[in-house]
Amino acid sequence: MAIVEIRGVGVVRARRRILRDISWSIRSGEHWALLGANGSGKTTLLRVLTGYEWPTEGEVRVLGKRLGACDAGALRRAIGWASSSLAARVHGSDTVLEVIASGFAGSIGLYRPFTPREWREARRVLRLVGLPGLADQPWERCSQGEQQRTLIARALVHRPRLIILDEPCAGLDPVARETLHADLARMARRRGAPTVILVTHHIEEIGPWMQCALVLRSGR
Repeated sequence: MAIVEIRGVGVVRARRRILRDISWSIRSGEHWALLGANGSGKTTLLRVLTGYEWPTEGEVRVLGKRLGACDAGALRRAIGWASSSLAARVHGSDTVLEVIASGFAGSIGLYRPFTPREWREARRVLRLVGLPGLADQPWERCSQGEQQRTLIARALVHRPRLIILDEPCAGLDPVARETLHADLARMARRRGAPTVILVTHHIEEIGPWMQCALVLRSGR
């Protein structure tokens, strides 16, 4: 079954062509790297894939749903997205477990009570990313590597079939980067693991657990 099916997608904004004739098929069980320099169109392609931006032309199907003929909000909630850009928006006093649980509401911070089942699920993914002892640690006291793994856990609380890791190694030192790579490899090899799209500038971040890569250059 296709997790992602993109056919002939193009995006034009303010008379500027950002993407041109992109076709991309991701099958269940595959893990992909998405590579490209700044300005190559990676962010726009991901926004189209997740329903945050509409293509000018072409067709997009994700998790069996066609963009434009489905509930875009429900589709977004079915996709896990972890980005280093979120780190600056997290409240420093929030605990690691609270940051993870916020993924249920798609918020930064806690704005509603969570059920016992949701707290149990947050603890489950905390163990999955190797941070079981940090549940009550404030975000501001975590290392960058711990923060990145917390954001990945936040993206996993819905048990998504697709997870996008947007430059998860940005800003990490070599040791933290290797630790995160090992965690991702273990996660990807688990039974029932979600399909992973890893966004990166660096080919050395593509681990042996990844089978495929899409390279963008000038929107192609």
